Amino acid sequence: MNSRSFILAILGFFAYMAVQAFVLKNVVLFGSAFAFLYVIYILIFPLEIKTIPLMLVSFLLGFSIDIFYDSLGMHTASLVLVAFLRKSWLNVHTPTGGFDDNTDPTVLNMGFGWFLTYALPLILVHHLAFFYIDNLGTDLYIPVIMKAVSSAAFTFILGVIVQMLFYKKKRGI
Repeated sequence: MNSRSFILAILGFFAYMAVQAFVLKNVVLFGSAFAFLYVIYILIFPLEIKTIPLMLVSFLLGFSIDIFYDSLGMHTASLVLVAFLRKSWLNVHTPTGGFDDNTDPTVLNMGFGWFLTYALPLILVHHLAFFYIDNLGTDLYIPVIMKAVSSAAFTFILGVIVQMLFYKKKRGI
């Protein structure tokens, strides 16, 4: 990761954290679909980053969100889980020739179909973990699954819109 990418990653960290904490905290569709856009930040992190540094970034981002939400580590735990699973899931989705160097796994770089099969399951894992921790000890399994699925779809759609508006495609030589 060069210095320009590092600076953009830091700016992205604060941008996603601020948008989540100040804008999306109170956005709920139909009483069950929550927007957790910060998950997209971890999913579109550069491919060459290793798991442990990504887990540390996820911990810092999740902890920052937990401070604003007063949620006692629920965002941190579920985001670190996603960071832990990301590399294995990327290995499953690696094309035959491998990935191009310095390519971020965004909709614009990889295509909508690839991004859908890559991001949506990880977003769903995040949301299932988050809502399961939130309702731990209760027998509300159907509402947990409904919240997780609707929130995952909402987060995915919002993430695609943000990528279309604010990211640009990296061009090869």
